[in-house]
Amino acid sequence: MTDMFATRITPAEGYAVTVTSRAESVTDWAVRYFGSWWNAERVDAADVAGPVVVADVDPGEVAALTGRVTGDHHAEVEYANDRMLYAVNGDGVVRAVQPDAGMAYRWEPGLRQMTVLGTDETAAATAAARLAREMVRGQLLHDGWQILHSSAVTRPDGSAVLSLGDKGAGKTTVGFLLARAGWGLLANDRVFVRVEDGAVHILPWPSAAAIGFGLLDAMGLYDILRDRLRDGEQMHPTQHQRVTDALLADQREPLWKSSGKELKPQFFPDQLDTMLGMRLAREGRAAALLFPRITAGAVPAVSDEDRTVEDRDFFNAKTEDRYPDVFRLLPTSRPAAGLAGVLANLPHQSLVLGHDTAANTALLEAVTDRLL
Repeated sequence: MTDMFATRITPAEGYAVTVTSRAESVTDWAVRYFGSWWNAERVDAADVAGPVVVADVDPGEVAALTGRVTGDHHAEVEYANDRMLYAVNGDGVVRAVQPDAGMAYRWEPGLRQMTVLGTDETAAATAAARLAREMVRGQLLHDGWQILHSSAVTRPDGSAVLSLGDKGAGKTTVGFLLARAGWGLLANDRVFVRVEDGAVHILPWPSAAAIGFGLLDAMGLYDILRDRLRDGEQMHPTQHQRVTDALLADQREPLWKSSGKELKPQFFPDQLDTMLGMRLAREGRAAALLFPRITAGAVPAVSDEDRTVEDRDFFNAKTEDRYPDVFRLLPTSRPAAGLAGVLANLPHQSLVLGHDTAANTALLEAVTDRLL
């Protein structure tokens, strides 16, 4: 009998998901992807906690499930930037396939088991981690946690600064600059938040991190990444080959898609620590809010803009365009009210940042010292 390998993910007390596979690389991927952010650890395959993701490479089973789904009445949706066909039976069992990606899935709610089957090991590992995260997301949302579009950094005492803003405003840049200055990086783009005993508690949302060439170069990290790639280190598979080629050739000019979106290096969460020197934090308590706005050529300065937390800062099903809830893992109830009001009462400051990372960091440290 083939050995089974397992990784248990416990983002906080009372929440858990386990990833199992006959391929150790699949469960090792989960360790790397969730790492210290969600306390991922290798465990005995019999030591299962919470819902289970069973992921393997099995082309025959992929073909069989594809035939079953396509042969019956099914719906179609785009999932993870790929076409997905799915069908739900009367018991709530969801079968889904992505024919173009060679992937197949089966969610059995009665068993609390998600089966992920692929024709490629990396694709199966990526999908297993993604769905394990969705399961945890469902658990947390069910218990009243909400998701903010925000970066977050923490001090050793657990006090955290959240940076909010529209896409491109600079919230990720703020998180990375303060993390490089010694803060713990709790999240670079999204966080889970919930009011407990009057305080806003924060948990990270693990995900690949995208950092543009310009910011990497300005932080003195471009050469580190280039050299690690030349030594054979692998980046997250979502990284475009043009980015990899440019890095290996030491080309530092930003790359763009035809849509106008920048192509950026894509980092596993653990690489933020091991490669870029950003210590990852597991939890925090919101103590202050920043509302940055990056303006080319600007001298970093505080702003008198009266910005506060708004509905657009919260992540919800309508804003999720990559992973629709095909498998019915998320609750349908409305989130608890009152969080926005508690956040709005925290010390906060709007900022204008430029492209000088040293000057930006100096301002951020001065402002956070004053707010905290």
